Amino acid sequence: MEKNKLTIDLLDISFSILVDEDSAYLEKLLNSYRTILENTRTSVGINKDEPVKLAIITGLLLCDEIEKMKNQKSDEDQELERRTLDMITRIDQVIPNSG
Repeated sequence: MEKNKLTIDLLDISFSILVDEDSAYLEKLLNSYRTILENTRTSVGINKDEPVKLAIITGLLLCDEIEKMKNQKSDEDQELERRTLDMITRIDQVIPNSG
């Protein structure tokens, strides 16, 4: 796959990276991160002259969201497993034992 160049200009720093992802997808991610940074800045009350602090807190908030999603998925998986076992039990009760 062809490498695409992404120029990142955030938090008073600018640099470019080469990545294997689609350019439109990368721009979408970058714009999403810009929005999340601004939301964090306003909700937490971080000054514009504290970019490292903003990046760290935003990273922690994103990690929190990832963990919540993992736990939610895990809860959904457990519920699906419970329902599947219930159905198997009901099927076993209805179908005569051939042994």
